[in-house]
Amino acid sequence: MTNDGARLGEVVEADTAGFTAQCDRLGEPPALGTLVTARDGDVELYAVVCHAATAGIDPSRTVVALGADEENEEGVYRSHPELAQLLRTDIRALVVGHRHGGRLLQHLPPRPARIHGFVYQAEPEQVREFTETLDFLAYLVRGAPPANDDATAACLRLAGQAHPDQRAFLVRAGKALAGLLAQDSQRLHVLLQMVGP
Repeated sequence: MTNDGARLGEVVEADTAGFTAQCDRLGEPPALGTLVTARDGDVELYAVVCHAATAGIDPSRTVVALGADEENEEGVYRSHPELAQLLRTDIRALVVGHRHGGRLLQHLPPRPARIHGFVYQAEPEQVREFTETLDFLAYLVRGAPPANDDATAACLRLAGQAHPDQRAFLVRAGKALAGLLAQDSQRLHVLLQMVGP
């Protein structure tokens, strides 16, 4: 199992439903809804980025403003190069499936992602293959709105770009969402509006 996608970061916390990864580049997380991969041995996990944050590495020390005498944000970092060592950007990703023994499965893996394992952005071909089946949407819509709804809509918009007929994919995804949210028409309406035409 190899991954040619861009390396994004390293797993620092994991459970069977998701993982947190510290990004390799400060302040540059992948977009909300991005499909990412991580590993646990011979199992490749697929997850959707549902949250990103930049904060101090030491939670007991509050980050304070430093740019009063600077013309722009870059000046703050030039004047305080130590910031790169004192801050971190993390993402939280919700696991929506995995590949094991050559089979692509849209249910939770047997174990969480490996701590200190690397996280990669899924390549367009991986995104297209994974999203051919839409069973993974059940994991996304189970989460509490609105945060997961924003991630779900963003995921579908991004995944649509990997399909040759983006409109057909989004129509199919809309029908899958309608089935999952048949008892919550207001949430469905808002979610479909976010997915777009």
